[in-house]
Amino acid sequence: MTPDPACRRGTREAGSVVPHDVDRTPARRDPLDAIPDAVFQLDHAWCFTYVNALGERLLGLPATELLGRSVVECLPYLAGTLLAKGLGAVVAGGEPRAFEYQHEASGRWYEIRANSDAQGVTCFVRDIDDRRRADLLQQAEVSELTAVLESLPAATVLLGEDGRILTANRVWTANGERLRACGIRPGGVGDDYLEAMGRGIEPEDHALLSAGLHALLSGSSGPETFDLEYSSTLGSRPVWFRVQAARVHSSRHVVVSHIDITDRVCGEQALAWQASHDQLTGLPNRSRMLELIGEALSSPDCRATALLHLDLDGFKTVNDSLGHEVGDALLRHVAYRLVEQVRPGDAVGRLAGDQFLVLARDVDSSEAAALAFRLQAAFATPFPAEGLAVPLSASIGVAVATDDCGDAHGLLSDADSAMYAAKGAGRDRIHLFTPTLREAARWRLEVATRLRDGAIDQLVVHYQPVVRLDTGAVEGVEALVRWQHPERGLLPPDTFLSVAEETGQLIPMTRWLLHETCRRAAQWTAEGLPLRMAVNISARHFATETLVRDVRSALRESGLPPEQLTLELTETSLAEDPARAEDQLNILRSFGVRVAIDDFGTGWSSLAQLLALPIGTLKIDRSLLTAAERVSGPDTGDVLSAIVALTDTLGIRSVAEGVETPEHLRLVRRAGCDLAQGWLLGQPMPAEQLTRWARAVEAAGGDRCALALEGSGR
Repeated sequence: MTPDPACRRGTREAGSVVPHDVDRTPARRDPLDAIPDAVFQLDHAWCFTYVNALGERLLGLPATELLGRSVVECLPYLAGTLLAKGLGAVVAGGEPRAFEYQHEASGRWYEIRANSDAQGVTCFVRDIDDRRRADLLQQAEVSELTAVLESLPAATVLLGEDGRILTANRVWTANGERLRACGIRPGGVGDDYLEAMGRGIEPEDHALLSAGLHALLSGSSGPETFDLEYSSTLGSRPVWFRVQAARVHSSRHVVVSHIDITDRVCGEQALAWQASHDQLTGLPNRSRMLELIGEALSSPDCRATALLHLDLDGFKTVNDSLGHEVGDALLRHVAYRLVEQVRPGDAVGRLAGDQFLVLARDVDSSEAAALAFRLQAAFATPFPAEGLAVPLSASIGVAVATDDCGDAHGLLSDADSAMYAAKGAGRDRIHLFTPTLREAARWRLEVATRLRDGAIDQLVVHYQPVVRLDTGAVEGVEALVRWQHPERGLLPPDTFLSVAEETGQLIPMTRWLLHETCRRAAQWTAEGLPLRMAVNISARHFATETLVRDVRSALRESGLPPEQLTLELTETSLAEDPARAEDQLNILRSFGVRVAIDDFGTGWSSLAQLLALPIGTLKIDRSLLTAAERVSGPDTGDVLSAIVALTDTLGIRSVAEGVETPEHLRLVRRAGCDLAQGWLLGQPMPAEQLTRWARAVEAAGGDRCALALEGSGR
């Protein structure tokens, strides 16, 4: 459209605004003065036909100087500008158009919206310079931030105040491609960030992310940063990210970084697994099992919870004889076999050493017992290890949770008590917990505590006479330790010795006993009563390898001749480590100390072991006497006679224990035993009483066997 020459000259055609056409009525308020835009109307000759108040201020001219005049006449500097070309395009095309225009003289930016109609062109002009410059500044900031984001090793995006992604770095883009390979559409520039994140993370994590991000975008007072850790899947493996979001100062943008913490989380998980699992077997350890027990006890859906405590019988002997490498392999095989026997949802753990736990959920006592028998049966087949087939058995304690069991520790304590009861009854046994065992466990704890706190000072020794069967003379005594408990009175050894052995107090107790008995025997010898002293020794003493030194110390301090001291050991203690026992016993025998096998017939001694050890005395257990007494007919006593004949052949003296009746006495005499002890011949008594007793026997002729038979009336 070319401006009309007449308009350029300012001539007025018919229909133009002329002075005599002016309405003399009061001027009405122009409604277009209320809008924030400058409004201009131009006719086809490019002459102003209307301008509002904001238009007058924008052009700096009053309407009276603009109306009826052409744009070029009023504003010659607009000729040939982008504005003129834009308006010409609107007229030529007949379509509305909006564009931005920078005024060359002032440098300010304006938004132009133009519409053409039959009368010409209507233009709305808005000053957007402040907004445009703010946008340019924002773009510059975004460009600067984009450059910074590209240098970050973490996947990072810049979000606008509407939560959409303004820019993303290459790491974000690369991760997006990995998501796309998994069938998840990644978020890109222009996408809603939270919507994009919702496609790759769990709903719970997404809710936390959404809440934190909205708090930052809202610009409300509070923290200007937000942190969250979440897991996702990239490719074929799970990954963990830490989201760190922060506001950009001077804007309402938010920078969100996704730091890959997979290595750290995997490391923490590995450490947590190691802290809660046994390294050898991979089973849950004690602390983890306690957690599982606690969860089972607190579950409202669980009918009842049972805990089985398994202790491998004689495993120390296996470890010492075959080596720890084989022992470790056996423990792993035991773990695998136990896991195979339990139900889904139950748990198998390794408590310590050769002890295992089995947690059974939703069972009653009979079902728990059935599980125990199933586990016991699993040990029927030997375990393979390093080319060997090793037979093993286990003592199993079973505890079913009751209202008074308390917590996980309480149930474990009950199962532990039941296991010790099973072990005390012999190998390969099962014992179900009863409340009496809990009282026994409390007593064991009291014993352990008192022994550590100096209860050795409360120990006393009673002495049981050992009598020759050929002459009836009192040859010696066996020292039997007792505990003079301040509240419970005199306690027999079976109430505290096993606890002392478990807690490591048996060795100092035995040292005390050696010194006390050697001193007493030396005193009796000085008083003309040369009795041989027999003292019981535990297998633990061999393991410490201090037995020889402890015996020598007791003999040296007391002055007792070594020939008057006999050390008694059970078959079981010798079987645990025969090689170590043999070495120490040979040294003791070399300087005169005698060695006796106690309770023969209750263990697993072989002739080869007996011949290998420097044994001087064999003590026949009372159970053999009882068995022989029950046998009727001409073969009565043949078993005893065979044992005694064996000892004679080996040059070993025989002692019959548990002689309590005249029939017992006649039986052991007929079998040819050398010595005997038991309540018929003399009960255990304190040292002072034994001195008087021995003097009385001497005064009565010295034949204690005859006196015993006379006293019994037979």
